Amino acid sequence: MSPILWDKVRRGLSAGRVQTVAVRIICEREEEIRNFTEEEFWNITALLKGHNPPSFEARLVKINSKKAKIENGGQAEELIENLKDTPFIVSKVEKKEVKRFAPPAFTTSKLQQEASRRFRFSANKTMRTAQKLYEGIVIGDEGSVGLITYMRTDSFRIASEALDEAREYILKQYGRDFLPEKARVFKSPKKSQDAHEAIRPASIAYKPEDIKSYLGNDEYRLYQLIWNRFVASQMNPALFDQTTIDITAGSYLFNTKGAIMKSPGHTILYTESKEENGEENGAEKVLPEISEGEGLKLLSLTPEQNFTQPPPRFSEATLVRELEEKGLGRPSTYAAILSTIQNREYAKLEKGRFHPTEMGELVNELLVKNFSHVFDVKFTASMEDKLDLIEEGKLTRDKTLRDFYTTFAPDLEAAKEQMRNVKREETPTEITCDKCGSPMVIKWGRNGKFLACSNYPECKNTANIATDSNGEIGTASEEVTDIICDLCGKNMAIKEGRFGRFLGCSGYPDCKNTKPLDTGIKCPEAGCGGSLCERRTRKGKIFYGCSRYPDCSYALWDKPLPEECPQCGHPFLVEKYYRGKGAVKACPNKECGYREGR
Repeated sequence: MSPILWDKVRRGLSAGRVQTVAVRIICEREEEIRNFTEEEFWNITALLKGHNPPSFEARLVKINSKKAKIENGGQAEELIENLKDTPFIVSKVEKKEVKRFAPPAFTTSKLQQEASRRFRFSANKTMRTAQKLYEGIVIGDEGSVGLITYMRTDSFRIASEALDEAREYILKQYGRDFLPEKARVFKSPKKSQDAHEAIRPASIAYKPEDIKSYLGNDEYRLYQLIWNRFVASQMNPALFDQTTIDITAGSYLFNTKGAIMKSPGHTILYTESKEENGEENGAEKVLPEISEGEGLKLLSLTPEQNFTQPPPRFSEATLVRELEEKGLGRPSTYAAILSTIQNREYAKLEKGRFHPTEMGELVNELLVKNFSHVFDVKFTASMEDKLDLIEEGKLTRDKTLRDFYTTFAPDLEAAKEQMRNVKREETPTEITCDKCGSPMVIKWGRNGKFLACSNYPECKNTANIATDSNGEIGTASEEVTDIICDLCGKNMAIKEGRFGRFLGCSGYPDCKNTKPLDTGIKCPEAGCGGSLCERRTRKGKIFYGCSRYPDCSYALWDKPLPEECPQCGHPFLVEKYYRGKGAVKACPNKECGYREGR
């Protein structure tokens, strides 16, 4: 299929059994987001007080035994008015002990997901770092020591010697209260290949803190994550006293839940990150001692306006989880798949989320239309099953290939003739070329759609496409700057290219002078004299590097801001993004640690 894409769209493109389905998943999620229509809804929260402190909040959950659905502010105000004089009575109190068990030691995909959530590591970076830990780190006089077991596995199996070592450590370090009667054994998924154990430390004796000085920062963090999770997996569960209270107010039902930790169990060493378990780690909501039939005093009623949210775009962690849950690919392939779809420019990561590119959506459309059966999630997952059956000797390779090619070969031949030839497509527009007056046409290039003069090759004028709020297409107006071209004297303009924004002469194509887009902030390297310029990696990620590269290799990922650090006097601050906080100004000097609002 890849040669067809080269012929019809662009050289260098590729199709892959799992890679293309991954792009399809990203594109279909984007379509869901585009088609999403937000809906308004309101929550009502009551602040209540019983005979015993403290006061507590409860949320309206049902009206007349049906799920509460409040669509606008008017309904919310009407309900509040009805509730003001209604007695609030405790109708049900349920108390129970809840156990929260530790997860098993890491498989490849789980390690990639957790490292992505905690450290913002890409799947590739996680695997590179794990490879170093596996191959060996020089530990003082001991020489090179392999610190972890093999990092490409989808099995939860652990060697009995390692289990005994972990249990001995837990008993000695934390005491019998933290040690289960028997070693915890986790059942591997049905489709897992059991050749390798789960990812664990090669020896508990190499505690992360003891060997920190021999490890790089990334290596230390990943090793500590693997070590802590493995040891925690053999510890007793955390115990909570969980209380659920139902409160009736006429035909309205309010509800609240709270949990108090009785025993921390494995959580003293390891707790899964918030995005995975959906709970705040260690968060406790204290409720008063309360009894059924008790009357409560209403302190306040608070209406809160909300809007339904579209499904989120995939992060590396959630895309790996999606592939794993659907049975697509193998542990060893996830990092490569995520890299390939970015290298092929089918998708790009923006603020940690995958966005399909125009090229990605085009290729997805062409492949799904012409090979819908091959790039179906169920087909791709069933292929994994067939490969396992071949390995087990329950299915033959020849029959599997023959069955596949019987339907695939005709589709392949048909695609060679019938698939859209994007290279040759020219969509007429009503836009006039400002160089020669000929009509402009829409064509496809390396960076997606662009406008080109129909009088090519006599006129080589091109322009970026802009779409207004009504969907009307026009030329993207270039932002002309005060910077003068040092070749012809005309003003430079901000342009968009394969590697992001840059300065190009407004006299193009007569003058083809270009420069990197300067932020105006001086490079902080002593004696450099350069300035920081906006650049973009091959994968489309923006960074800021010195204009004197390669003589000066200073670079940073965060956008520099022309403000001096109020704490240490560093010549500029940077714009960092934090989950739940958005953009925050911070000092790039690691020894300073200044962050706005801290």
